Amino acid sequence: MKKGLEPFVWDYGAPGRVGAVLPEADVPFVELPPGIPPRKDLPLPEVSELDVVRHFTRLSRLNFSIDTNFYPLGSCTMKYNPRVNEKAAGLAGFVEAHPLLPQDLCRGSLELMGRLQELLGEISGFSGVSLQPAAGAQGELAGVMMIRAYHRDRGDDKRTRILIPDSAHGTNPASVAMAGYQAVQVPSDSRGNIDLAALEALCDDTIAGLMVTNPNTLGLFEEHIVEAAAAVHRAGGLVYGDGANMNALLGAFRPGDAGIDVMHFNLHKTYSTPHGGGGPGAGPVGAGEKLAPYLPGPVAMKTDGVWGLGMPPRSIGRLKTFYGNFAVLVRAFTYISLLGAEGLRAVSENAVLNANYLMKLIRGRYRIPYDRVCMHEFVASGQVTPGTRTLDVAKRLIDYGFHPPTVYFPLIVKEALMIEPTETESRETLEAFAAALLAIAGEAEADPELLAGAPHAAPVRRLDEVRAARDPVLRRHA
Repeated sequence: MKKGLEPFVWDYGAPGRVGAVLPEADVPFVELPPGIPPRKDLPLPEVSELDVVRHFTRLSRLNFSIDTNFYPLGSCTMKYNPRVNEKAAGLAGFVEAHPLLPQDLCRGSLELMGRLQELLGEISGFSGVSLQPAAGAQGELAGVMMIRAYHRDRGDDKRTRILIPDSAHGTNPASVAMAGYQAVQVPSDSRGNIDLAALEALCDDTIAGLMVTNPNTLGLFEEHIVEAAAAVHRAGGLVYGDGANMNALLGAFRPGDAGIDVMHFNLHKTYSTPHGGGGPGAGPVGAGEKLAPYLPGPVAMKTDGVWGLGMPPRSIGRLKTFYGNFAVLVRAFTYISLLGAEGLRAVSENAVLNANYLMKLIRGRYRIPYDRVCMHEFVASGQVTPGTRTLDVAKRLIDYGFHPPTVYFPLIVKEALMIEPTETESRETLEAFAAALLAIAGEAEADPELLAGAPHAAPVRRLDEVRAARDPVLRRHA
């Protein structure tokens, strides 16, 4: 066992120890087919049940989660998930409903979907919503595919390009490429907005649309969003809104009212459903009158007062088996219903207040490249001394008991440190986090080697992340 590592369950094994007793087989034994030889290189440990329980309990205590400490991961809204959401999602009527049930046997689930569609439409200003997409990136793809279908229906095949600001989310260019378009970058101006003059110069009859993240990844509200949307519309294009940062806008701004034609929602960010580690997620997509007929389906529809399922008239089709990640939809519906309009607005107000307070606490020691009122998050530079890297600051934060923020994104800020405190953190937590950042800035000046070797208190020291990505070790070798 390597020094500093928690012991593996193999290290407790001894011949003859038993952790489970299997029942007598009630089917005949047969030999494996010749093409499936038994694995002889997989020496499984012989351990007791207690050893197994202790092993996995130890591993669970090494996990970092929002339930254990502050998780200021920029652009991800890692906020507390109320337990009442879990209670609702665990109700037998939801958990035990098979997705192949006839519609007349799951009217309650269909009504929840329909009412959630209505709530999301009201919050965002869109006339139609589909809950189909399973994640934000799939919601993005749905939006671009809807734009493509709209233009093709009009025989407008020369529109081959989509504009993307350099402050947009990193998945936007991938969604554009997957839909068969060319991504064209639009620069930011000195205040961190879309450069309106540069945008207008790019708007011609080859432009299919604009993908805009608002607030953008700098944590700033796009001050020219209405003018930018109007410029794209004048050129015959459509506007896609990346709704991942809606946690800053609830009850205060409706994207549909500002000229956005289609937008995805991250239920696993804004609407407080657990996420991370690959899932679960949900990325419903909303659209205005032009694009609502193209929404992916099926969607919940009410006929003669009864909720059922149907396809929008010009739907781009299914994106996922069945009806999206249903348990995530239940959690989001519970969250929105309990908070109501005033509560949702308070969520955004407190998220914005917390971000600006935290930014003020570290301003002076950490450079803020776009130093104006931010929204739910802000971007600082981790280069507090000429020799300090953002990665050093992030790794040192682990020794102070904090999960590092997002690093090196957005790319337009050198040594970027993107911090999102969310609305669920207390003033005391924010001040403790700021104190840690300020202490690290002092250490960078007094003892730079301390940062370069961090973390010092974690189960493992700094890992070679580039090598881990290129040469992963996916199994344990005894």
